[in-house]
Amino acid sequence: MANGTRVSERWFNAALWLVALLFAGFLIGLGSLVVGDLPQVEHRYTVEQFLDREPARASDAALKKVRREQDDARRQAEAAQLALDAARSATEAARETFANWLKTRNATQRVDQDPGLVARTEGLDQLKAAERTVEERLEQLNRTAFDLGERESALEAADTGLRAEAQAKLDAAERGQELRVFGYRLALTLPLLLLAGWLLMRRRNTRNWPFVWGFALAAAFAFFVELVPYLPSYGGYVQYGVGAVLTLVGGRAAINALHAYRERQALVEARPDAERRTEIATDEALARLARKVCPGCERGIALDDPATNFCPHCGLGVFERCPACAQRKSTFERFCRGCGERRPITATAA
Repeated sequence: MANGTRVSERWFNAALWLVALLFAGFLIGLGSLVVGDLPQVEHRYTVEQFLDREPARASDAALKKVRREQDDARRQAEAAQLALDAARSATEAARETFANWLKTRNATQRVDQDPGLVARTEGLDQLKAAERTVEERLEQLNRTAFDLGERESALEAADTGLRAEAQAKLDAAERGQELRVFGYRLALTLPLLLLAGWLLMRRRNTRNWPFVWGFALAAAFAFFVELVPYLPSYGGYVQYGVGAVLTLVGGRAAINALHAYRERQALVEARPDAERRTEIATDEALARLARKVCPGCERGIALDDPATNFCPHCGLGVFERCPACAQRKSTFERFCRGCGERRPITATAA
């Protein structure tokens, strides 16, 4: 059966759906800005806010002092190393000069050079002693650097412990903040979703239905897109738990709705045929007939069979003979296709 809606009405309906989508788009943009700015009501936490101030200050001061001493010891060790390299070079040069002098003395066998031998030997011993003094100084500086390194490691371990405790407190505070921000979002989006549901149930068939549907789309987007991704995780327990609860509630609502629908349909199907037809809108009835289902119970019927005048499931009359020309016509059509006779008022649809 052809749909009874006028072509111009279809275009108007399409334009109104466009209005609904545009209205929803602007509301979604506005809602996204509001939901995105909600975290700004909370201040950002840092680890330093949760540190035990006195121990942390003492640990930081001790670490700075140790590192300054390490820098001083490192500079002194570098200077001592340069001095040691110079002393070793001087000793090596003196040793080579002494060896050459010994070769000359052995070649000439001059006894008068014995005092020079003693003096050169004493000078070489003094250079070696100076070299050893620098080596001892360098060893002392290395021991000091090692001790400072041990102290630094101990202080860093203590500081790491303090920061680990502060990090645990920070994580707890951020979890609480995350839950509060989620509460803000929920307090904003849940009333919108409930209002949208009420509007769809009560106002979707009014003349302002484009705004009702636009508001409903925006509320659904705000709840399921702007809110659900920010659901606190806590290892997935909250998300899966909330999902299970929502599924249980939604499933129970669907089951109850199905049983209520069946009960209503049973009550409707028990009423007289003519009374039932008056409660079904003409356009809705013709659209269902076009899908080859009964306008009353929405079960499939064989509309192609000329002998089918009543629904075999609920007994609703779907075809009749025109009282003027006896042509077979739908009981929901206002006028006969054969002669144009208007349907009696008692059979008109609401």
